[in-house]
Amino acid sequence: MDPRYPVGKFAMPTNISPALRQTAIEEIANAPAKLRSAVAGLTDSQLETPYREGGWTLRQVVHHIADSHLNAYIRLRLGLTETEPTIKAYQEADWARLEDAQHAPVEVSLKLLEPLHDRWVRLLRTVTPEQYARPVRHSESGLKNVEWLLFLYSWHGRHHTAHITELRKQKSWN
Repeated sequence: MDPRYPVGKFAMPTNISPALRQTAIEEIANAPAKLRSAVAGLTDSQLETPYREGGWTLRQVVHHIADSHLNAYIRLRLGLTETEPTIKAYQEADWARLEDAQHAPVEVSLKLLEPLHDRWVRLLRTVTPEQYARPVRHSESGLKNVEWLLFLYSWHGRHHTAHITELRKQKSWN
């Protein structure tokens, strides 16, 4: 297994149904609790451990999820309210090196994610099939749509939470 992609690389589903969308929404809804569970009981020293050689520390991973999902929520709102908005990429690695991402307690981001995901999921549950088709232009990935955002971030939470759970397994941190 490639430790960079413990749940595999992101792949946009091809045969999308309402049930598949609902599953993705539920994954987003459950992501904060799964992340909280993944870091439960970890010491500060354990949180300072990179999930792989050359990778972010577990603390940085938690704060990255919050950074990314804040962006995702705004990207969704832009996609639903503007005509083909450009959704800007950001320098994730640079953000992870900022003081708050390196040193703030993970609880700060865990608490932030809970209400953020509540709002995000409330909105996602109202999106129509026509709205899922609305285009967004990602500054690095090109022309996508609102549905791509749904599935990307459904994967994203699982992806980074698995970085933590896989390291726990490797280190036998029960």
